[in-house]
Amino acid sequence: MRLRNIAGAREAIEENHFAVKNPAEKKGIWKEEFGNTHNIEIEIGMGKGKFIMELARLHPEKNYIGIEKFSSVLYRGLQKTEEEPMDNIRFIRMDAELIEEVFEKGEVSKIYLNFSDPWPKDKHVKRRLPSRQFLSRFAEIMRKDGTLEFKTDNKDLFEFALEEAGPAGWEIIRKTTDLHHDQQMNEGNVMTEYEERFSRAGKSICKLIIKPGDKD
Repeated sequence: MRLRNIAGAREAIEENHFAVKNPAEKKGIWKEEFGNTHNIEIEIGMGKGKFIMELARLHPEKNYIGIEKFSSVLYRGLQKTEEEPMDNIRFIRMDAELIEEVFEKGEVSKIYLNFSDPWPKDKHVKRRLPSRQFLSRFAEIMRKDGTLEFKTDNKDLFEFALEEAGPAGWEIIRKTTDLHHDQQMNEGNVMTEYEERFSRAGKSICKLIIKPGDKD
C-alpha cells in the first residue's frame, strides 16, 4: 500500500537539494543540472527509490532522474538519498502526463517502468503507463537509439504492453514472462522493492524491452 499522507512531505521535498523544484525550466538543459554530458536515464513511478538509487550507485558514468507523483512516497526516497548522497541522481514530483514539458526531444536515453499501476478498468486504459498514449509521449523525449524497459508481475498488463507497442510505433527487442529464470535478460538485473517481495512469494516477473521505431 502506497503512503500518500505524510505530514510535511511536500515542504521537505521543496527544501531538498536532490529534488528539482521547477523541472520545466530544465527542459533541454538537464546536463547543466548535472554538470556533465552523460546519458540521462529516468524511472517513471520510482516508488521509494531503491531501484534507481542502486543504478546510480552502480553507474556513476550516467545520470538518473526518478519521477514520482505522490509526495509521501518521494519523500521516503529522498530520505534514503540523504543517507548516501550521489551527484548523478535527481528527483521530480510530477505526473507522467507532463513528461514532454520537462524533457526535450532526444534528451533521454532510457526509460524504466517498474511495476506500474495496472489500472484494470477499461475506462482507465489511457492511464496505463505502457499504453500507446504514454508511449507516444515517451517517444518524443527519447534518443533515436534509446530503449524503454518495463517490468511487472501482472500478466494482463504485460500482454497489454505487448499489444500496444506496435500501434504506438515501438519495436520489441526482447521479452520474457519469467525474468529470473531467463539467463540473458536477468544478467545485471536490479530488483525493486516490489520485485523482491513478489519473487520471494514465488511470482514470475515479466520484462519487456522496446525501442522507438524509425519515423518517416
